Amino acid sequence: MTTTLRLLKPSGLSWPLVVGVLATIAAGLTTGIYAEGLLADPGLVTRWAVPILTYTRDTVAALTFGGFLVAAAIYSPTLEERPRREVSYDSPEWSRILRFCRTGAVIWPIVEIALLVVTYSSVAGVSLGSPTLGQGMWQFITEIELGTIMLWSVILTVLVSIIAVTASSLAGAAWGLGLSAVAMIPIALTGHAAGAASHTLAVSSIYLHLLAMSAWAGGLVAFLVTASPDRRLAAYTARYSTIAGWAVGLTIYSGFLAAVIRFNSPLELVTTGYGRLLLIKVIATGALALAGLAHRRRTIGQIESTQRPFVRLAVGEGLLMAGVIGVAAALSNSAPPVPQDPVPDPSPTFLLSQYPIPPYPEAINYLTQWRLEPILALVSVLGIVQYVRWVRRLRRRGDAWSGLRTASWIAGMVVFFWITNGGPTVYGAVLFSSHMFMHMVLAMVIPILLVLGAPVTLVARAVPARTDGSRGGREILLAVAHSPYAGFWAHPVVAAINFSGSLVLFYFTDLFYLSLTTHVGHLLMVLHFTLAGYMFANALIGIDPGPRRPPFALRLVLLFATMAFHAFFGIAVISSTSVLANEFFGWLGLPWGVDALRDQEVGGAITWGIGEFPTVVLAIAVAVMWGMSDDKQAKQLDRRADRDDDAELKAYNDMLAARAHGAK
Repeated sequence: MTTTLRLLKPSGLSWPLVVGVLATIAAGLTTGIYAEGLLADPGLVTRWAVPILTYTRDTVAALTFGGFLVAAAIYSPTLEERPRREVSYDSPEWSRILRFCRTGAVIWPIVEIALLVVTYSSVAGVSLGSPTLGQGMWQFITEIELGTIMLWSVILTVLVSIIAVTASSLAGAAWGLGLSAVAMIPIALTGHAAGAASHTLAVSSIYLHLLAMSAWAGGLVAFLVTASPDRRLAAYTARYSTIAGWAVGLTIYSGFLAAVIRFNSPLELVTTGYGRLLLIKVIATGALALAGLAHRRRTIGQIESTQRPFVRLAVGEGLLMAGVIGVAAALSNSAPPVPQDPVPDPSPTFLLSQYPIPPYPEAINYLTQWRLEPILALVSVLGIVQYVRWVRRLRRRGDAWSGLRTASWIAGMVVFFWITNGGPTVYGAVLFSSHMFMHMVLAMVIPILLVLGAPVTLVARAVPARTDGSRGGREILLAVAHSPYAGFWAHPVVAAINFSGSLVLFYFTDLFYLSLTTHVGHLLMVLHFTLAGYMFANALIGIDPGPRRPPFALRLVLLFATMAFHAFFGIAVISSTSVLANEFFGWLGLPWGVDALRDQEVGGAITWGIGEFPTVVLAIAVAVMWGMSDDKQAKQLDRRADRDDDAELKAYNDMLAARAHGAK
């Protein structure tokens, strides 16, 4: 039976790889990607190597990410169940999954380097055998955006391989998983031309699609290669099935968004070669989803008695997944019906912000203008859905959970969705004042609502703890919350410095300009300031486990010191005689007659004004908690006095009486 479950050893991976390569070739032939170039032809080898290496890169990335996912979230590293502090890392599947990750991670940068070379050959129209091939390579990777992104891809994958080679623990697997996800960002960036319409929507949807397919396909292959037919197999299979279910939903969501921007109408799915190929991919993905449903309903329930049906169906899934990845590789090198080339003769606004000029910024437009950001929208929706699911789970077993906490969390996520997908983002991309409104709500309003929702406490109560030494969502969240890194950044003083000091570091350096001109920079800005605000609010009014919170008096001191700093920052912005990120705001060419310096003054006033209201709310909350703490302590003392007949008070009076007697 061990042989059956380990059917896909390194030698057994040949069949999925062959299927994937054949699918890449067949799909590419239908879209003409192997045809000779009209202007400068790089040669037969380059034309065929680019899509095949793209497929190989995507496959190796999926296997590496999927392997780390299985190691970090599915397998137990311990052979026998024992306390978590005594994890021994002696289970056979643990050593096999680490070897699997190392193999994929070492191959990944090699494929990236090969793909970089053939991509340059294709772009420059120079054959691989030409003596001039290397002359322009340095310029390509240092001055051309595509080459620079691909160079970063090589660097990141080298770091992944280093982590994989050195990883031996659950923490190492988690670091490998996170860095593998980061290494996929350049792949998404090269999947859509910068300066093309809907660039940010395309990049985010491609990235989500890569993560979903990697978790689904890569996780399945990693599981088949390394799983052992022991008593834990049913539990492991159920865990993978849950991950695969989420991956299916994410694949459909991201695939739909990616398709919307590539077609003018649904008819092009059947009237164009690109559309017919995509339709084949959609049908194959649907078949995979049905296979996953069959796993859930039939084979997982039988796995303790016989693994053959599960293995047979899973191997078929792996072959079909390889074909889907091959079709996707061909599609990524083919021209869709809607051109993905940079917009010809763009306006200054589009050239700088990558968005068209929005309507005049009337108040109503902040509620009616929307620009979907797939990742942040997904975080908002899943944040609400999963929180409500956990609350319902608690209530079904008879445990109480405050409705006010639920309402606070939902309100925070709704505001987050509006701020990051609605009018504040639309106008924040071209107006400093709108940007500061977005920033202050992200950093000072939303965190208060989220902290009052006590999400870590909810997860700790609602999600069952694992007892086999592995880490699920509950264990990972609590490990992060109690880690030294989180403890440092969540320390009240550090959190206050980070919360305030980030303003200066961000707005008075090139980081501000990068957040305005790059999608990755924008997402990192949203992440940083939301987390900074959350840590600061949690240090003041949170109930979740984490930092050792200071006395209430010190909390008020920190709060008012932060408020004073925000006021100082706002005044500094108002009184500034130069435009921040002038290379951006000074050259937008908006048709509304915007005075960039005057708009910056409005932004400074917003920083000062909006910062005051949440600060007052926090101060009131701290004061109320202080009073409630005193009342609680008084009630505890009263109950103790009732139990011991005021023994502490009597002892104190006796001490005073003894001192008085001695003085006489």
